[in-house]
Amino acid sequence: MKKIIVCIALVTVAFGTAQKNIYENRKFDELTKDHKILAIVPFIASLDLKRDVNQLELKGLAKKEGYAVQNALETYFSKRKKRKKFNVEFQNIEDTNAILNQNGITYDNLDIYTINELTKILKVDGIISGNLNLNILLSKGVPTDFNLLDYFSGDANYGRIGVKVSDGDSGKLLWKYEKAITKKTGKNTTELIDRMMKLASRRFPYDKEKKQRKNKS
Repeated sequence: MKKIIVCIALVTVAFGTAQKNIYENRKFDELTKDHKILAIVPFIASLDLKRDVNQLELKGLAKKEGYAVQNALETYFSKRKKRKKFNVEFQNIEDTNAILNQNGITYDNLDIYTINELTKILKVDGIISGNLNLNILLSKGVPTDFNLLDYFSGDANYGRIGVKVSDGDSGKLLWKYEKAITKKTGKNTTELIDRMMKLASRRFPYDKEKKQRKNKS
């Protein structure tokens, strides 16, 4: 019985923390009423590794991490989309990246383009993007040498991730979720995204179930 109570308490704390880190635009329904498809672009990653790495290598590693998050998000949305959980479609990231490249937009200059410009080029209604700050290479997996106390205390912070959804026409921020990356978050990029998005799924604005609950209230 004690184990059950502890588990419930941990879930409650985790969900409460997720809610505090989530922002949703008050005009979300109005701004997204015509949204049909979103594009996931590579995340802008910043690395502060403890080992010596020259700037060129660091740039390449950051790029790899940014694309890894893009891929993990597509995987997450694809799995849930099969269960008809969303009221929008997600552009294939291979198409997204190909169109960006065809228009001279690379990982290195992606951040100088506005949301409005990107949505017009990609022919979508909104953009899913974000930032990643790491002191490890998450795509290669987090260190496994930790004790139980570290796990529950959340020690060994590996960085922070922010996922945001923006409206194409107005360029306004529609939704944002930020989370610290620790040993409890997941052992690699795919697991991190899967866990954090599941934690925030009841608050993800394009979720059909969320919209149904909102309409009933």
